[in-house]
Amino acid sequence: MTGWTRHSTPEFAAIAAERTILRCEIGSRLHGTSLGDASDRDELGICVEPPEYVIGLRTFEQYIHRSVPEGVRSGPGDLDLTVYSLRKWTRLALDGNPTVLLALFAPDAEVTPLGAELLAEGPSFLLSRRAGERFIGYLRAQRQRSQSAKSAGHMVRLGLQGAELLETGRITLPMPRRDLVVAVRTGEIDRDEALAMAARLEERLADLIPVSVLPEHPDEARADAWLVDAYRRSWAASGVPAVPSG
Repeated sequence: MTGWTRHSTPEFAAIAAERTILRCEIGSRLHGTSLGDASDRDELGICVEPPEYVIGLRTFEQYIHRSVPEGVRSGPGDLDLTVYSLRKWTRLALDGNPTVLLALFAPDAEVTPLGAELLAEGPSFLLSRRAGERFIGYLRAQRQRSQSAKSAGHMVRLGLQGAELLETGRITLPMPRRDLVVAVRTGEIDRDEALAMAARLEERLADLIPVSVLPEHPDEARADAWLVDAYRRSWAASGVPAVPSG
């Protein structure tokens, strides 16, 4: 890749390489909705940045790597990777962001012991009905750009996955009903029918939110306590002097 953005510097690349606790696939290949070998590879990572990026003047929120230059569309075999700081990823997860929540359910994720702990404990304090609202918001955003079959497919996917999360507390990957999304992407289901399907799914999401198996709000106090402890333990394991607990 030629040229750096502020999120793709060698400094940030080193942090991501040395301190990632979880890395997984998040794109259409994960959902089971890719069309043959035409898809690129989208990945998400989570890392614990050094203390000087948390309590010092420097900041690290995410590292972004693309195997093709900025402005060039990714193609088959290309990699798009975003590695979030654990703090930023947790904030997004607490808010119900549909993309970052995939990390909790992606099979074959590469994890350290701390990453495995996050997968085991995170859903109990991160997930809430707030995610339903975010799935609706993302669905509506895809509807606004649904001139392409890919966007229309995302619209239907979000509706199906949001409903499953609200009903069961988890997202199955690959998707059980991926045939519907593939049919939209290939044109077997036309745009008007896809829009009607998405409208029904949006109504279903709205109906499920108040009766979901998920709690009304995430447990932010528990999330905060786990996050602070996770950073302390990670830094201690890296040889950083212990941060007083107060």
